[in-house]
Amino acid sequence: MTRIEVDVEEGRARCSLSTGLLSPRVLSCDDTGARVALVATGALLLAGDAVRIDVRVGPGAWLHVVETSGTVAYDARGGTATWDVTIAVAAGGTLVWEGLPFIVAAGADVTRATTAELGTGATLLLRETLVLGRTGEVGGDLRSGMRCTLAGRPALVDDLRLDASRTAPGILGDERVVDSVLCLGMRPPATAPSPGRAHLDLDLPGALVRSLGRDAHTGSLDAVWGQWLAHVAGAPRPGAAEPPAVPHPPPSQPRPSQPRPSQPRPSQPRPSQPRPSQPRPSQPS
Repeated sequence: MTRIEVDVEEGRARCSLSTGLLSPRVLSCDDTGARVALVATGALLLAGDAVRIDVRVGPGAWLHVVETSGTVAYDARGGTATWDVTIAVAAGGTLVWEGLPFIVAAGADVTRATTAELGTGATLLLRETLVLGRTGEVGGDLRSGMRCTLAGRPALVDDLRLDASRTAPGILGDERVVDSVLCLGMRPPATAPSPGRAHLDLDLPGALVRSLGRDAHTGSLDAVWGQWLAHVAGAPRPGAAEPPAVPHPPPSQPRPSQPRPSQPRPSQPRPSQPRPSQPRPSQPS
């Protein structure tokens, strides 16, 4: 099991890490929190794989989880795979986790489950991007569930079952990308209306935005993620310093290359320099 724990002890952040099918590695830290990357230790996700990730943030601490690459669930050939995430954020803590695309290839059969428990004054900002099939594929079967509580009260219960029936009208139809951003523990800014996107304000402080698209780079929620991340990073947290939560550039938005204008170099004549004559040595005949 992969485990990440961050606590504030004696005025400094302490990280406890354990490696499973994913290896956590500290990228940076300060007195109250850390940025930790998740790196796959082998090929994921294959039939029989059971990924378990346990994330715990102590009181007043912050944690930013960075995924270094997306995940592909490969053809299971009749088998199954699971991906279970357990999150606990104590009072006044903050967890930011931008999940990169989770691709369910043709023939895969995957069950995902995320459970999050937040204490009083805790904040969770979480992104999940589910992609059904690689280019030209319909994709396999996916069951994805999320259970979240805030201060002991139910905040979100979400279940998605995306099997062969998902292509029917009224479910997904031709869309194959489900992109979601969840903010829990505070009310994030409202999002602008957009086709294929839904903004749901939760009963408790928090909101969920979900977008459907045909490709990972179309209809994505990069702008919403950036806006909500800035809101979470700028919110005051009692007894804790502001975390340097800076999102890494989305892989779906490469920076455009700009060609530099070519400028001809002025031609400068080189001065001619006579070569000194050197007498050849005489050779006896």
